[in-house]
Amino acid sequence: MHRRVSPRETKRMMQRMGLSMDAVPNVEQVVIKTSSKEITIEEPEVAILEMQGQKIFQVTGGKISEKAAERKSTIPEEDIRLVADQTGKSLEDARKALEECGGDLAKAILLLQSKI
Repeated sequence: MHRRVSPRETKRMMQRMGLSMDAVPNVEQVVIKTSSKEITIEEPEVAILEMQGQKIFQVTGGKISEKAAERKSTIPEEDIRLVADQTGKSLEDARKALEECGGDLAKAILLLQSKI
């Protein structure tokens, strides 16, 4: 026959093993961002389990929605300036050319030089 373990006993056992668990109150939203999508969880229950200095977040329930991640330009400002200086074009034209060429400086310069 199995004996039920009370919540108080469970907490004591966890403390002896170096574990602690707390709920995070009033969580409105959890957002997980990856390189390709953004997952939003509305009104979830969140608990933090701490074990040997590591925090583990447990997210439960809530309404889940996903959307494609917004792609931000990661082209360095100095690259844009360099292409603009080399071609005599505006910074905006240089930025567009670099985005078209995937950040390749030489291709962007050639692209802008080929446009008269």
